[in-house]
Amino acid sequence: MQILFFAVILAYFAAMMAQLVGAAMKKPAFVKAALGIFALAFAAHTVFTVWRGIAAARIPLANQFEFASGFAWSAAVLGLALYMKLKQDWVLTVSIPAAFLVASYAAFQPMEIRDLMPALRSTWFALHIGSATFSYAAFAIAGGLGVRYLMMLKKGADEKDTHMRQTDYMAYRLICLGFLLLTVVILSGAIWAEQAWSRWWSWDPKETWALITWIFYAIYLHQRMRMNWQGKRMAWFAVIAVVLVIFTFAGVNKLLPGLHSYAV
Repeated sequence: MQILFFAVILAYFAAMMAQLVGAAMKKPAFVKAALGIFALAFAAHTVFTVWRGIAAARIPLANQFEFASGFAWSAAVLGLALYMKLKQDWVLTVSIPAAFLVASYAAFQPMEIRDLMPALRSTWFALHIGSATFSYAAFAIAGGLGVRYLMMLKKGADEKDTHMRQTDYMAYRLICLGFLLLTVVILSGAIWAEQAWSRWWSWDPKETWALITWIFYAIYLHQRMRMNWQGKRMAWFAVIAVVLVIFTFAGVNKLLPGLHSYAV
Protein backbone atom coordinates (compact mmCIF):
# COMPACT_ATOMS: atom_id res chain seq x y z
CA MET A 1 0.00 0.00 0.00
CA GLN A 2 2.82 2.42 0.83
CA ILE A 3 4.59 1.58 -2.44
CA LEU A 4 1.42 2.47 -4.32
CA PHE A 5 1.14 5.80 -2.51
CA PHE A 6 4.73 6.76 -3.31
CA ALA A 7 4.11 5.74 -6.93
CA VAL A 8 1.17 8.16 -6.91
CA ILE A 9 3.44 10.96 -5.69
CA LEU A 10 5.99 10.21 -8.41
CA ALA A 11 3.24 10.24 -11.03
CA TYR A 12 1.95 13.60 -9.78
CA PHE A 13 5.52 14.91 -9.94
CA ALA A 14 6.01 13.63 -13.50
CA ALA A 15 2.70 15.20 -14.54
CA MET A 16 3.69 18.50 -12.91
CA MET A 17 7.05 18.64 -14.66
CA ALA A 18 5.54 17.75 -18.04
CA GLN A 19 2.88 20.44 -17.61
CA LEU A 20 5.33 23.13 -16.53
CA VAL A 21 7.66 22.36 -19.44
CA GLY A 22 4.74 22.27 -21.85
CA ALA A 23 3.34 25.56 -20.58
CA ALA A 24 6.72 27.32 -20.54
CA MET A 25 7.84 26.10 -23.97
CA LYS A 26 4.36 26.01 -25.48
CA LYS A 27 4.66 22.34 -26.40
CA PRO A 28 1.17 20.75 -26.73
CA ALA A 29 2.68 17.26 -26.67
CA PHE A 30 4.02 17.82 -23.14
CA VAL A 31 0.67 19.19 -21.99
CA LYS A 32 -1.11 16.16 -23.45
CA ALA A 33 1.37 13.87 -21.70
CA ALA A 34 0.84 15.77 -18.43
CA LEU A 35 -2.91 15.26 -18.68
CA GLY A 36 -2.49 11.54 -19.31
CA ILE A 37 -0.05 11.06 -16.42
CA PHE A 38 -2.25 13.17 -14.14
CA ALA A 39 -5.27 11.00 -14.97
CA LEU A 40 -3.25 7.85 -14.27
CA ALA A 41 -2.00 9.29 -10.98
CA PHE A 42 -5.55 10.13 -9.99
CA ALA A 43 -6.73 6.62 -10.87
CA ALA A 44 -3.91 5.08 -8.81
CA HIS A 45 -4.69 7.47 -5.96
CA THR A 46 -8.33 6.37 -6.08
CA VAL A 47 -7.27 2.72 -5.90
CA PHE A 48 -5.03 3.53 -2.93
CA THR A 49 -7.85 5.36 -1.14
CA VAL A 50 -10.32 2.51 -1.67
CA TRP A 51 -7.71 -0.08 -0.64
CA ARG A 52 -6.88 1.80 2.57
CA GLY A 53 -10.58 2.25 3.34
CA ILE A 54 -11.17 -1.50 2.99
CA ALA A 55 -8.11 -2.29 5.12
CA ALA A 56 -9.20 0.16 7.81
CA ALA A 57 -12.91 -0.82 7.55
CA ARG A 58 -13.84 2.87 7.55
CA ILE A 59 -13.61 6.03 5.48
CA PRO A 60 -9.85 6.80 5.29
CA LEU A 61 -9.94 10.33 6.67
CA ALA A 62 -9.23 9.79 10.35
CA ASN A 63 -5.72 11.21 10.79
CA GLN A 64 -3.37 13.77 9.29
CA PHE A 65 -1.95 11.41 6.68
CA GLU A 66 -5.37 10.28 5.51
CA PHE A 67 -6.78 13.79 5.50
CA ALA A 68 -3.81 15.12 3.51
CA SER A 69 -4.17 12.25 1.05
CA GLY A 70 -7.88 13.05 0.73
CA PHE A 71 -7.05 16.72 0.28
CA ALA A 72 -4.65 15.88 -2.60
CA TRP A 73 -7.20 13.51 -4.15
CA SER A 74 -9.87 16.23 -3.98
CA ALA A 75 -7.51 18.69 -5.71
CA ALA A 76 -7.02 16.13 -8.47
CA VAL A 77 -10.79 15.63 -8.79
CA LEU A 78 -11.42 19.36 -9.10
CA GLY A 79 -8.50 19.86 -11.47
CA LEU A 80 -9.61 17.12 -13.85
CA ALA A 81 -13.26 18.22 -13.67
CA LEU A 82 -12.34 21.83 -14.47
CA TYR A 83 -10.10 20.77 -17.32
CA MET A 84 -12.80 18.57 -18.82
CA LYS A 85 -15.22 21.50 -18.67
CA LEU A 86 -12.96 24.36 -19.75
CA LYS A 87 -10.31 22.60 -21.87
CA GLN A 88 -7.79 25.18 -20.64
CA ASP A 89 -4.18 24.13 -20.01
CA TRP A 90 -3.72 26.60 -17.16
CA VAL A 91 -6.13 24.53 -15.06
CA LEU A 92 -3.55 21.75 -15.04
CA THR A 93 -0.73 24.21 -14.32
CA VAL A 94 -2.46 25.07 -11.04
CA SER A 95 -4.16 21.84 -9.96
CA ILE A 96 -1.35 19.33 -10.59
CA PRO A 97 1.17 21.12 -8.31
CA ALA A 98 -1.54 21.44 -5.65
CA ALA A 99 -2.15 17.68 -5.71
CA PHE A 100 1.58 16.92 -5.72
CA LEU A 101 2.50 19.25 -2.88
CA VAL A 102 -0.27 18.09 -0.56
CA ALA A 103 0.41 14.42 -1.34
CA SER A 104 4.10 15.03 -0.61
CA TYR A 105 3.17 16.54 2.74
CA ALA A 106 1.08 13.44 3.46
CA ALA A 107 4.12 11.24 2.82
CA PHE A 108 5.85 12.78 5.85
CA GLN A 109 2.99 11.88 8.19
CA PRO A 110 2.63 8.57 10.08
CA MET A 111 0.96 6.12 7.70
CA GLU A 112 -0.08 3.34 10.06
CA ILE A 113 -3.77 2.50 10.18
CA ARG A 114 -5.32 3.24 13.56
CA ASP A 115 -8.76 2.56 14.99
CA LEU A 116 -11.18 5.43 15.21
CA MET A 117 -11.45 7.22 18.54
CA PRO A 118 -14.93 6.92 20.08
CA ALA A 119 -15.58 10.62 19.37
CA LEU A 120 -15.06 9.99 15.66
CA ARG A 121 -17.56 7.15 15.41
CA SER A 122 -20.39 9.28 14.20
CA THR A 123 -22.66 9.63 11.20
CA TRP A 124 -21.26 13.16 10.85
CA PHE A 125 -17.74 11.87 10.17
CA ALA A 126 -17.99 11.57 6.38
CA LEU A 127 -19.88 14.84 5.84
CA HIS A 128 -17.69 16.92 8.14
CA ILE A 129 -14.27 15.71 7.01
CA GLY A 130 -15.17 14.97 3.40
CA SER A 131 -16.47 18.52 2.98
CA ALA A 132 -13.24 19.85 4.48
CA THR A 133 -11.04 18.05 1.93
CA PHE A 134 -12.94 19.49 -1.03
CA SER A 135 -13.20 22.92 0.61
CA TYR A 136 -9.44 23.13 1.12
CA ALA A 137 -8.82 21.81 -2.40
CA ALA A 138 -11.04 24.51 -3.90
CA PHE A 139 -9.27 27.19 -1.87
CA ALA A 140 -5.83 25.84 -2.83
CA ILE A 141 -6.58 25.88 -6.55
CA ALA A 142 -8.13 29.36 -6.22
CA GLY A 143 -4.92 30.52 -4.54
CA GLY A 144 -2.91 29.02 -7.38
CA LEU A 145 -5.06 30.95 -9.84
CA GLY A 146 -4.37 34.09 -7.82
CA VAL A 147 -0.62 33.47 -8.20
CA ARG A 148 -1.09 32.92 -11.94
CA TYR A 149 -3.05 36.16 -12.23
CA LEU A 150 -0.36 38.17 -10.45
CA MET A 151 2.39 36.59 -12.54
CA MET A 152 0.55 37.46 -15.74
CA LEU A 153 0.13 41.02 -14.51
CA LYS A 154 3.86 41.25 -13.85
CA LYS A 155 4.49 40.15 -17.43
CA GLY A 156 2.40 43.05 -18.67
CA ALA A 157 -0.96 41.38 -19.28
CA ASP A 158 -4.02 43.61 -19.51
CA GLU A 159 -6.57 43.02 -16.74
CA LYS A 160 -9.31 43.29 -19.35
CA ASP A 161 -7.82 40.43 -21.38
CA THR A 162 -10.11 37.40 -21.77
CA HIS A 163 -7.67 35.00 -20.12
CA MET A 164 -7.17 37.35 -17.18
CA ARG A 165 -10.90 37.78 -16.68
CA GLN A 166 -11.43 34.04 -16.95
CA THR A 167 -8.73 33.34 -14.36
CA ASP A 168 -10.20 35.91 -12.00
CA TYR A 169 -13.73 34.58 -12.41
CA MET A 170 -12.71 30.94 -11.97
CA ALA A 171 -10.88 31.78 -8.73
CA TYR A 172 -14.06 33.49 -7.54
CA ARG A 173 -16.21 30.47 -8.40
CA LEU A 174 -13.83 28.11 -6.62
CA ILE A 175 -13.84 30.32 -3.53
CA CYS A 176 -17.65 30.29 -3.58
CA LEU A 177 -17.54 26.48 -3.63
CA GLY A 178 -14.90 26.31 -0.91
CA PHE A 179 -16.79 28.80 1.26
CA LEU A 180 -20.02 26.82 0.95
CA LEU A 181 -18.26 23.60 1.90
CA LEU A 182 -16.40 25.25 4.78
CA THR A 183 -19.76 26.46 6.08
CA VAL A 184 -20.93 22.83 5.99
CA VAL A 185 -17.75 21.83 7.84
CA ILE A 186 -18.32 24.35 10.63
CA LEU A 187 -22.04 23.65 11.04
CA SER A 188 -21.69 19.87 10.95
CA GLY A 189 -18.73 20.13 13.33
CA ALA A 190 -20.82 22.13 15.80
CA ILE A 191 -23.61 19.53 15.74
CA TRP A 192 -21.08 16.71 16.04
CA ALA A 193 -19.33 18.48 18.96
CA GLU A 194 -22.62 18.82 20.81
CA GLN A 195 -23.21 15.10 20.46
CA ALA A 196 -19.64 14.11 21.36
CA TRP A 197 -18.72 16.68 24.02
CA SER A 198 -22.11 18.19 24.97
CA ARG A 199 -21.21 21.65 23.70
CA TRP A 200 -21.64 23.30 20.31
CA TRP A 201 -18.45 25.33 20.38
CA SER A 202 -15.39 25.12 22.62
CA TRP A 203 -12.97 27.58 20.98
CA ASP A 204 -10.65 24.70 20.24
CA PRO A 205 -7.70 25.95 18.08
CA LYS A 206 -8.90 24.04 15.02
CA GLU A 207 -12.42 25.45 15.41
CA THR A 208 -11.10 28.96 15.96
CA TRP A 209 -8.83 28.97 12.93
CA ALA A 210 -11.53 27.41 10.76
CA LEU A 211 -13.76 30.32 11.80
CA ILE A 212 -11.00 32.86 11.09
CA THR A 213 -10.55 31.33 7.63
CA TRP A 214 -14.31 31.42 7.05
CA ILE A 215 -14.46 35.11 8.05
CA PHE A 216 -11.57 35.99 5.73
CA TYR A 217 -13.28 34.36 2.77
CA ALA A 218 -16.57 36.00 3.78
CA ILE A 219 -14.79 39.35 3.49
CA TYR A 220 -13.54 38.34 0.04
CA LEU A 221 -17.06 37.47 -1.11
CA HIS A 222 -18.52 40.64 0.40
CA GLN A 223 -15.97 42.84 -1.34
CA ARG A 224 -16.49 40.97 -4.58
CA MET A 225 -20.28 41.07 -4.61
CA ARG A 226 -21.11 44.32 -2.82
CA MET A 227 -18.07 46.48 -3.61
CA ASN A 228 -17.43 44.93 -7.04
CA TRP A 229 -13.76 44.34 -6.32
CA GLN A 230 -12.04 42.28 -9.02
CA GLY A 231 -8.64 41.66 -10.50
CA LYS A 232 -5.41 42.28 -8.63
CA ARG A 233 -6.91 42.93 -5.19
CA MET A 234 -8.94 39.74 -5.34
CA ALA A 235 -5.91 37.77 -6.55
CA TRP A 236 -3.95 38.91 -3.49
CA PHE A 237 -6.92 38.01 -1.29
CA ALA A 238 -6.97 34.49 -2.76
CA VAL A 239 -3.23 34.01 -2.23
CA ILE A 240 -3.15 35.32 1.34
CA ALA A 241 -6.20 33.28 2.28
CA VAL A 242 -4.40 30.07 1.29
CA VAL A 243 -1.87 30.79 4.04
CA LEU A 244 -4.76 30.68 6.52
CA VAL A 245 -6.00 27.44 4.98
CA ILE A 246 -2.56 25.84 5.26
CA PHE A 247 -2.20 26.91 8.88
CA THR A 248 -5.69 25.64 9.73
CA PHE A 249 -4.93 22.38 7.91
CA ALA A 250 -1.43 21.63 9.19
CA GLY A 251 -0.08 24.35 11.46
CA VAL A 252 -2.76 24.12 14.13
CA ASN A 253 -2.19 20.38 14.56
CA LYS A 254 1.54 20.87 15.10
CA LEU A 255 1.62 24.10 17.09
CA LEU A 256 -1.74 24.41 18.89
CA PRO A 257 -2.87 21.01 20.19
CA GLY A 258 -6.48 20.70 21.28
CA LEU A 259 -9.55 18.54 20.87
CA HIS A 260 -8.60 17.86 17.26
CA SER A 261 -5.13 16.56 18.10
CA TYR A 262 -6.25 13.06 17.13
CA ALA A 263 -5.88 14.27 13.51
CA VAL A 264 -2.09 14.50 13.86
